[in-house]
Amino acid sequence: MAKQTIIMIHGFRGTHHGLSLIADQLKQFNTIVPDLPGFGAGDVLKTHDLDSYVEWLKTFIEKQNLKTPPVLLGHSFGSIVSAAYAKKYPSTIEKLILVNPIGAPALEGPKAIMSKLAVFYYWVGTKLPQKPAHKWLASDAIVMVMSVTMAKTKDKKLRAFIHDQHRQYFSRFHTPKSLAEGFSTSVSNSVRDFAKDITTPTLLIAGAKDDITTLEKQKELVKLFPNAQLKSIDNVGHLTHYETPDQVAAFVQAFITPV
Repeated sequence: MAKQTIIMIHGFRGTHHGLSLIADQLKQFNTIVPDLPGFGAGDVLKTHDLDSYVEWLKTFIEKQNLKTPPVLLGHSFGSIVSAAYAKKYPSTIEKLILVNPIGAPALEGPKAIMSKLAVFYYWVGTKLPQKPAHKWLASDAIVMVMSVTMAKTKDKKLRAFIHDQHRQYFSRFHTPKSLAEGFSTSVSNSVRDFAKDITTPTLLIAGAKDDITTLEKQKELVKLFPNAQLKSIDNVGHLTHYETPDQVAAFVQAFITPV
């Protein structure tokens, strides 16, 4: 019997490496983790709006030539892309899993001020010449501020690992333009925009200490879906894929193949 396939979509500024710890614990499935367009080895798009990401995902899934519909999993920004896809092409996936889903536009969330500063940060990147722009947007100091802010673990080795992952992969964007467009898409949309129209069985996995979409907002979000459930993980925030990949994987497995 063929293994069930899981297509996994990573978050903004990440690459497939960010979901590898979860994928490594799901050996009983066929996991496929592409780089999003505009990042890493991802495809090149003319524009990086949400419709373009969704159509790219449709083409990507079709190219896999799967005999049965896959499970679609999206983390963070990947949850927005995956939710928009699930609304538009429900018959092409079996189940939907959203890890640390973005339940409200960033400009409305608890970090709204930080989000507005980020808007300015990416805007400056679009106004600079190519080389200074890349240096500005790939600033190690900015990457570290983000990493330190989101990591909740007190384990020094794990924190060091997380920071190293972000240093290695968080600046593998194609161009300042593609990055700015992707950022605009990430803060202008949310899973909430599509939830009520998603009929696919859905699992939400949230970190109890997530600052981007709080657990309270996740509880509100899950109620918007016709057929969804929410699982939360204590003492972790937005980086469940780094801090608690084993728990995420366990929830994924139980949802796909319930006892």
